[in-house]
Amino acid sequence: MDEATREVHKSLAARFHGDLLRPNDPLYETARGIWNGMVARMPGLIARCADIADVQAVVRACASSEAVAAVRCGGHSLAGYSTCEGGVVIDLSKMREITVDRAARHARFAGGSLLRTVDLATQKEGLAFPAGVVSHTGASGLILGGGFGWLTRLHGLSCDNVEGFTLVTADGSLIRANGRENEDLFWALRGGGGNFGVVTEFEVNLHPVSSVQLGEGLCIGDDISTLLRRWRDYMPESPDNLRWSLSLRITPNAKNIPSECRGRPAVMQAGVWIGDAEKGGLCLDHIFSMGNTVGVTRKSMSFLELQTMADHEFPHGRRYYTKSGYFKTLSDHVLDIMAESLATVPSPETQIELAYLGGAASRVAATETAFGDRSSPYVLNLLGNWSEKSEDAANISWVRNLFRSLRPSMTPGVYINFMSGDEDDRTREAYHERWERLIAVKSRYDPDNCFRLNQNIPSEKTGLRASRTHGK
Repeated sequence: MDEATREVHKSLAARFHGDLLRPNDPLYETARGIWNGMVARMPGLIARCADIADVQAVVRACASSEAVAAVRCGGHSLAGYSTCEGGVVIDLSKMREITVDRAARHARFAGGSLLRTVDLATQKEGLAFPAGVVSHTGASGLILGGGFGWLTRLHGLSCDNVEGFTLVTADGSLIRANGRENEDLFWALRGGGGNFGVVTEFEVNLHPVSSVQLGEGLCIGDDISTLLRRWRDYMPESPDNLRWSLSLRITPNAKNIPSECRGRPAVMQAGVWIGDAEKGGLCLDHIFSMGNTVGVTRKSMSFLELQTMADHEFPHGRRYYTKSGYFKTLSDHVLDIMAESLATVPSPETQIELAYLGGAASRVAATETAFGDRSSPYVLNLLGNWSEKSEDAANISWVRNLFRSLRPSMTPGVYINFMSGDEDDRTREAYHERWERLIAVKSRYDPDNCFRLNQNIPSEKTGLRASRTHGK
């Protein structure tokens, strides 16, 4: 613990309602862990806030002492920004209250809520909030970065469905940001990340969704290229009710995989239909007839089951490394590079994820939110996933090399929630023409860049100062 962190602890000790955990505390070791096992830092203090007053107190104490502060909701930051070395973690995990207004299709939830917290409460009323696909993800980080998921094409990004934020800013003030109050901050929070304060409450719109139709299947061998091309050509004309995502990977040794396909390069498909069952059945029939798809399964399932379906693939503690980008279109050459790369993938859990935005997400103007331009609908995420530290070099190198070969065909931009910790140089690219406006908002609400452990937008005062270091 450095001197600044000691000052924070001393100032909070007599008036903090939650838990103040230091390295000698028996709860500390469990509390310091985050989702990405590649990041193992030792914060000097974990301030597990019980209420808004705690958040205000710790933010003020960090600002006064100039202590490095990280903000943690679910701990899912790929880049490891949910923690820090020697500094203070502002932990919101005790703040998960949620209220749902069924008639208004509206909810309020606290800043520490996980996606499953939100889903469990909203599904009791037959409603859903458009969010991510892994239920132990923190809702806060997901929303502030934009938020993709199963409902994106039908109902927009997570940030498109937020009506208002309540947050603690760098001076400890509690303020609201919505379409009537602090409008520029409201714009910036929808895609601009955690740069502007600690969000303690979200006000969001909900949609009537309780069940879906799911189809899954896979293509192997020479059928991979055929399927990729047909998916590319079909998605621009596909109905908003369909989310058809592809994952290029080595097939696992699982019961639901035909034995002759296990351990082979493949495209694994998930088609989700939300809405009229008869139309959904016809649509799923159509997409799974486009290639020589094997092992096709079809079922109706609850939205809650869908939202937890991927949890086991991305558990806490594994090692994750990503590179991501957007494409206006996908050439045959680009698709061939992806397919051929599977021959050398070092981990069978690593995936080349392909999704198509379009739909409701594409009908929000680029100027309406900090998330910005949505005109390049093909989203690529190279998601390295392995277990042993000794395998870091091979897996990171594979992701980097594949990204390097694909980068020339991408359009400018990157989804900040898919950025690893070595991509600071891409933050400006993520926002390009919105950069100066974001700096202006940052300069108003966090002029000293107290909230800098993120895909950082500097203030006019601080610029790209070196004190952003968080102990790599």
